[in-house]
Amino acid sequence: MSWQALADELDRWAASGGAATLWWRDDDAAEVTPALERLLALAATSGVPLALAIVPGQLSPALVARLADCDGVSVLQHGWRHANHAGKGEGGWELGDHRPLADVLAELALGRERLAAAFGARFLPVLAPPWNHIAPRVVQALPGAGFTGLSSFRARASAAPAPGLAQVNGHCDPITWKGGARFAGTAKTLADLTGHLYARRSGAADPAEPTGLVTHHLALDEPAWTFVAELLRRATAHPAALWQSASDIFPG
Repeated sequence: MSWQALADELDRWAASGGAATLWWRDDDAAEVTPALERLLALAATSGVPLALAIVPGQLSPALVARLADCDGVSVLQHGWRHANHAGKGEGGWELGDHRPLADVLAELALGRERLAAAFGARFLPVLAPPWNHIAPRVVQALPGAGFTGLSSFRARASAAPAPGLAQVNGHCDPITWKGGARFAGTAKTLADLTGHLYARRSGAADPAEPTGLVTHHLALDEPAWTFVAELLRRATAHPAALWQSASDIFPG
C-alpha cells in the first residue's frame, strides 16, 4: 500500500460527498519524557486533536502540570496500572477474567476519579484497555462504574456494546510488537488505515465509526515518527479528511 493509494481512497470519499472522519489516540502516558514532548509538539504543529490515554496508577504531577495549557489534547483512561494479570502465553490482560470483577472495577473507578480530579473537563470517562484487551463482563459493567466510552482496536462490532457505552476504536498502529517494538512499515500501516476507510465506504464496516490512528509515543522509533508526521500532514491537507477530537466522537 502506498501514499497514492491513501490519496485515491480519500478522493473516492470526496467524490461520494462524504467526510472521511479520522481520530488520533496515543497510549501509555504517565510522565513527562522526551518522547511525550515530541508527541505534543507534533500534535501542536499539525493541528490534529490528540486523545492521550493515561495510566492513572502511574500518573506523575509533572504530567498534570505539563498538559494544563495543551489545547487540543483530551485525556482518556488507560486501565489502572497497565499491569498484566494473565498467565504465561495468554498475552497482556489487566482487564480480563483473571481476577474478581469487583477488584477490576474498583481499580478502574479509582483511576477514573484520579484523572477527573487531575484534569477536570479535559478528562473524558473513556476507557482504552491496556493491550486493547478487555473481558466481555468488564465491558458490560463499565457504565455502572461511571464510563461512557470504550476504545479498543479493529473495526467495532457495535457502536454501543453496553447500554450507555459508546465504542470507537483505533484501526492503524505503525508499530509491530513481535520481536521488539519497531516500525511496521509504510505499506502495512497504510493498508490498515486505508482498508478501514474502504470498508466504511463500501459498507463492510460501520460507516459512522471514525478511522483511528493509535500510537505509543514511548515505542516509536525514528521511521515511525517520520511516518506519523507524514500521515498527519497528508491527511490534513486532503479536503475529504476530517480529524475529530475525542470529545467530538464520545458523549460527554
